[in-house]
Amino acid sequence: MAAPTGQAGALGDIDAQPIACLPLAVDLDNTLIKTDLLYETGLSLLSASPASALGLPGALINGKAAFKAYIAERAEIEPENLPYDAAVLQEIETARTEGREVVLVSASDQRYVTRISDHLGIFDGAFGSDGSRNLGGAEKARFLEDRYGAGNFAYIGDAKVDLPIWQSAGEAITIGASRSLQRAAEKTGPARHLSPETKTDRSAYLRALRPHQWMKNVLIFLPLMAAHQFDAASIMMALMAFVAFSLAASSVYVLNDLLDLAADRVHPRKRNRPFASGAVPLRDGIIMAPALLIAALLIAVLATEPLFVAVLGTYYLITMAYSIALKRKRVIDICTLAGLYAMRVIAGAAATGLPLSPWMLAFSVFLFLALAAVKRQAELIDGQANDKNEIAGRGYTINDLPVVEMMAIAAGYNAVLVLALYISSPATAELYESPLMLWGACPIVLYWISRIVMIAHNGDMEDDPVIFAVRDRISLVCGVGVLACAVAANLL
Repeated sequence: MAAPTGQAGALGDIDAQPIACLPLAVDLDNTLIKTDLLYETGLSLLSASPASALGLPGALINGKAAFKAYIAERAEIEPENLPYDAAVLQEIETARTEGREVVLVSASDQRYVTRISDHLGIFDGAFGSDGSRNLGGAEKARFLEDRYGAGNFAYIGDAKVDLPIWQSAGEAITIGASRSLQRAAEKTGPARHLSPETKTDRSAYLRALRPHQWMKNVLIFLPLMAAHQFDAASIMMALMAFVAFSLAASSVYVLNDLLDLAADRVHPRKRNRPFASGAVPLRDGIIMAPALLIAALLIAVLATEPLFVAVLGTYYLITMAYSIALKRKRVIDICTLAGLYAMRVIAGAAATGLPLSPWMLAFSVFLFLALAAVKRQAELIDGQANDKNEIAGRGYTINDLPVVEMMAIAAGYNAVLVLALYISSPATAELYESPLMLWGACPIVLYWISRIVMIAHNGDMEDDPVIFAVRDRISLVCGVGVLACAVAANLL
């Protein structure tokens, strides 16, 4: 229990001070910053150097402090881009105005703590784990008692591990704590509770899954539509495949966001994503990614064809490779994105047992290559508008923009050419009563491709052209036009 104001501290040699004069000790992870550096830097190491990440289990054998030191030697942080909590910064500013000493005390490695302290320039001291001592929990309490005396400091923290420190403090200050933790802190002595700038809610977890991206998985139904097979069994299997693919895709999105935190934080829109902004704790994301994948595989195994399970597994492995390495490789990243789009069509055929038309596959590859290039084009345009020569976490510079734009146009126009050749093929006459009606789709697709490239060129395109199309009125009209041509070809 913290010594009451005006009484001797637990050490017996230092008189307790009035609360208003107490030095202020501030925790780092999930307190000063809305993230946890251990998770963040571990994920960064996995993304930047998978080979180095293999040494993590061996480092952990030597203790938490040695484990953190191993990561700190290999993974950098960018203090200027970390998500700081405004409520804690305000508390620090108030303490400084009152003339109180303010120190940063964290279980994170000393190198990280020093860099953040130097960047902010608001602390009188910065103390962290040193490779042999893990400065957290009871060890942090002993450190602060040795420095100030029991009851002679205030401490801001956020977790149950901070209870021993609050027991030694003259004032306990919580940030974003649960009601039960608040009550536990109050039992240690004088306590105050701060509300974090960003509160975690269920909507943030839902946003982390990116449900709007599930629209891409509608491509699974294309083989069903192209074959004109609409029996109940085929539709049900396609629906189950859609659900499984959506869950697997969400697992990938969570994993990608965890591995791409640094790049997302310097992006004008991606910085607001749940993990980058600190709205969802990283530890929860580390649990969500495998849980979603397991759910997807269970549905795939129980409700679809075995071949679909293989396609789903291949899709996941490729997306993992993309998240860890391929997204940083020029051209390879665009080809990989196009392949991942096309795999949704392949998955639809695999789930329903329908043969995959080579015409549809060729059309899909060219169309999705165009969309992937437009995605990179939009990012480069954003970078150009913000005076950045390259895209963070990607392999492109602004000088690549004209080539990327040409790739988008060429691939899109080739998709239209494939569509025209398909309409002229004997296979089309077998499926449609009036194949000539399909020719109306060619100018519509040609116009749509030209339009989205132009929109991206003018800086009005969101990062993903598929999501843009779903929200864009003219794109929806174009989609209805293509569908009308297909219906007319089948009925007239």
